[in-house]
Amino acid sequence: MTTVNPALKLRRLQDLDVKGKRVLVRVDYNVPMKGGKVEDNRRIVETLPTLKHLIGQGAKVVLIAHLGRPKGKPEEKYSLKPVSEALAKVLGQVVAFAPDCVGPEADKVVAGLKAGDVALLENLRFHAEEEKNAPAFAAALAKHGEVFVQDAFGAIHRAHASTSGVCKHMPGGIGFLVQKELEFLDRVVNNPARPFLAIIGGAKVSDKLGVLTKLLDRVDALLIGGGMAYTFLSAQKVSIGKSLLEADKVADAQKIVEKAYAKKINCLLPADHVVVKEIKPDAQTTVTQSMAIPSDLIGVDIGPHTIEFFTEEINKAKTVFWNGPMGIFETEAFAKGTLAIAKALAEATRRGATTIVGGGDSLSALAKAGVADKISHCSTGGGASLELLEGKVLPGLAALTS
Repeated sequence: MTTVNPALKLRRLQDLDVKGKRVLVRVDYNVPMKGGKVEDNRRIVETLPTLKHLIGQGAKVVLIAHLGRPKGKPEEKYSLKPVSEALAKVLGQVVAFAPDCVGPEADKVVAGLKAGDVALLENLRFHAEEEKNAPAFAAALAKHGEVFVQDAFGAIHRAHASTSGVCKHMPGGIGFLVQKELEFLDRVVNNPARPFLAIIGGAKVSDKLGVLTKLLDRVDALLIGGGMAYTFLSAQKVSIGKSLLEADKVADAQKIVEKAYAKKINCLLPADHVVVKEIKPDAQTTVTQSMAIPSDLIGVDIGPHTIEFFTEEINKAKTVFWNGPMGIFETEAFAKGTLAIAKALAEATRRGATTIVGGGDSLSALAKAGVADKISHCSTGGGASLELLEGKVLPGLAALTS
């Protein structure tokens, strides 16, 4: 298998001897919850190929994961117990649950596993040592397995005990989900069908500077939307009214535009905007007649003309990478642009283009538009995918090769 970073020689799950062994699997079950139940089980479903392979090999499967940001101590709303129930439902078998991830209770659940059994341990982040990558905590987790499988693509860009530390204690490799993610991103980085288009949105330029700079070495066209677009427009001396602005990133935005121009890359910014006087769900919206936003108004979405020419660019592309919404799409009145991009990507996929979407907000937009199953690849890790595109070596992968 090729990887985004060819220097990493990663072992795959199918290359590991797991038959009858205790296999510690890091999964990404950081799923949306509502009313104490899993609202969207996509990340759980994505791990099924790895789990079914291990069950078929008679392994004793021990799953570790995090949920939310509980700040290093137990919080009931972040318990993985409801996740274990959701997993049991889609897996079609009982999933044992341990009320802690280390210590006597976890040890007892793991010791009770038979060949083909699956257990999920409680939230890793109930222990502050997880995010600190504390050696003793990593060693305690590692006691649960004889082989380690990394299948949490959404967490491999973090050097935590469960992604990096445990690898020092046992042989390991990458599961089928991580393999699939790397294969799609490798295609984008090293061998995209052209024209290759990137659509980058979201609130902040600062979050995307690195990936924007790297993408300019690879793409044929770049579309910029979302809150970050206003900083780019400000760099072009366009009035943005009271819209979101990162004043300290205006010069960086200008450099990106200049680099795109020098490389003859079509770098497109919104030509019109949906604007409001105040950001609230029932705000009265209007559409600007140009790129400029009046001084008393705030941009909240791309306008209809921008939707039209962004869609034209998508229609020309053979490969499309999208990360970040076009506006404040959580509010229905400000969601039209983001949903239009989602539907345009689904149509591009139908025509044969390779479409890759990463980032929690973008994936939520696909679901809201009803096209999540009509995209070539929905990445389970927005941050990890961006860092890979930047060319960074991710700690969770590097640890498997050290």
